[in-house]
Amino acid sequence: MDVAGRGVNSMLRRTNYEGLNALHAAVGGEGLLPMCRYLVEEVKMDVNKRDTFKGKKMTPLEHAVFRGNLPVVRYLLDHGADLHQEGRLEGLNGFTALHIAALKGRCAIAKLLLSMGAYVDGKSCHVTPTHIAVGEGHDSTLKILLDHNADPNKEVNLSTPLLIALRTPSLPCLKLLIQAGAEVNGSGEPLAVAAQRGLTEAIKCLLKAGANPNVPDMYGRIPIELAAVYGTCEDVEILFPFTSPIPTVTNWSVDGIINHMKLQRKQLEDDDFIETKKSELRKQGDIAYGKQDYINASAFYTQAMRVDHYDATLLSSRCLCWLSIGDGRRALRDAVRCKILQPKWAKAYLQKGQALILLKDYEEACDVLTQGLELDPLNDELDKLYWEAMELKDGSRVVA
Repeated sequence: MDVAGRGVNSMLRRTNYEGLNALHAAVGGEGLLPMCRYLVEEVKMDVNKRDTFKGKKMTPLEHAVFRGNLPVVRYLLDHGADLHQEGRLEGLNGFTALHIAALKGRCAIAKLLLSMGAYVDGKSCHVTPTHIAVGEGHDSTLKILLDHNADPNKEVNLSTPLLIALRTPSLPCLKLLIQAGAEVNGSGEPLAVAAQRGLTEAIKCLLKAGANPNVPDMYGRIPIELAAVYGTCEDVEILFPFTSPIPTVTNWSVDGIINHMKLQRKQLEDDDFIETKKSELRKQGDIAYGKQDYINASAFYTQAMRVDHYDATLLSSRCLCWLSIGDGRRALRDAVRCKILQPKWAKAYLQKGQALILLKDYEEACDVLTQGLELDPLNDELDKLYWEAMELKDGSRVVA
């Protein structure tokens, strides 16, 4: 007994070092299954108690998964560990043990968790285990998730698993996703991303799977133009037979396209050219917008953005066009990019909130509008839209 008259078991239950109790510490070690048994069965420690170590708040099960201790994972699940308990990791709420298995590439543990009923796409966390596995390049873990019917097209923060595979980059993950039915012409223009990053093998895979080489990126550039600037001659050659001729390219050949893009790049080194061209196109866009010709207005703003990718006001103007025609997805994409370029501009938060409301993501809209009001507390538009979003959010909960 200790000086207070408590027994050993009581002392062990109270033991804490930097937010970790005895069970948190034991589950991660190799060969410590007997110790875990003792702590759970004799000391009666709570198998679902979260730690307080550096704000991670992980359960014993999550610690065991993180360390890759399969026998302990199985033991904890057999003794009451909550498979679906959601926590916080890497700054994200809603993480489960399966998310952690995906993060660390724990294949055997992922299989065990799924066999016991883990939600393959998560439940409340926006980021799915699939996104995480792809982001870490864990193709073996990804295959297990896809074999258990993970959604290969789930979109999170405008990113699908396919886009993440291109950004990582991971060709094995890309191939697995395509085989599982990932949309090669879906959100984010995957082929344009591959061309801009010079991913030759990815370009081949996407074309073989039916990717459209004539779909432009958010700045109006089609894959072959991006390949001519950022990729290799081989990338241009691969895309050339599948690409429709561009009217402004007088010599429609591989060399002609590369030379045309070189000339464009040289023009963009001239500040006077940039400002004059951008001003002309912006003016045409504003005129079209004033006539409520939102499609043509958006086209002019897009052309202006080909000249200057970093002008947040152009993105904001085009976002207004999408909002005016009810295209929430495109509006959100522009608003997100605008917010990245101008993180202290309240208008970017307002437009992102408007786009999210169009997409009926009222909870996220409230969060974004709150952030905007923190920047500009006296902004009446933000305040009014925030309360509208709150009403819609409350109404959607009542319906649900």
